[in-house]
Amino acid sequence: MGTDIDGAIESRSADGRWYMEADLLDFRPPRDYDAWECLFGVRGTGDVNRPLFADRGLPHDVSDPVREAGIGDYQHNHTYATWAEVAAVDWDAPLAAGLAWNRAVRAAPEGEEVVRVTPGLREAAARTFGGDLLLAPPEWPPGGQVRVDGAVYRPVLLTARMLAPPDEGCWAEVWSAMRDLASRHGDEQVRLVVWFG
Repeated sequence: MGTDIDGAIESRSADGRWYMEADLLDFRPPRDYDAWECLFGVRGTGDVNRPLFADRGLPHDVSDPVREAGIGDYQHNHTYATWAEVAAVDWDAPLAAGLAWNRAVRAAPEGEEVVRVTPGLREAAARTFGGDLLLAPPEWPPGGQVRVDGAVYRPVLLTARMLAPPDEGCWAEVWSAMRDLASRHGDEQVRLVVWFG
């Protein structure tokens, strides 16, 4: 059974109260466990040790519509981030202290992409480096690369830009909406509230 995301963008008015500005579902966020692990510490492969906005809970002063939508029997992993926090993210900083165990960079003629490590890639690593162990990328020798079907795989140190690019897809739209609201209300007066179910 899969997990889904829900949430809203809120802004705080001059009276100090938060108001719902946009429903996150209007941005049509895909079921993207890599992005969710990076941003909110939910799902993924366990390669992210430092998610950006995880485990904060539902804000105590959340707007009534968001509270009503976000509290229920199946909602979990509530968290939030202000626009000031999102704007300050270093999208190229490592999300873990070391190389990813379950992901690698695949370089092929059409370009590079971060992919999940498959059993076939682990078997190819065993053949490449000798032995019968199914080696994860951090266990490959320094500078080690594995060739499979015309592509070269190498270990990767994950960044937020790799897993949740800030200038692509639905997250670019969410950040743009928050940026626009912050230009009117202030960076600390706009936040994204999310939960999963």
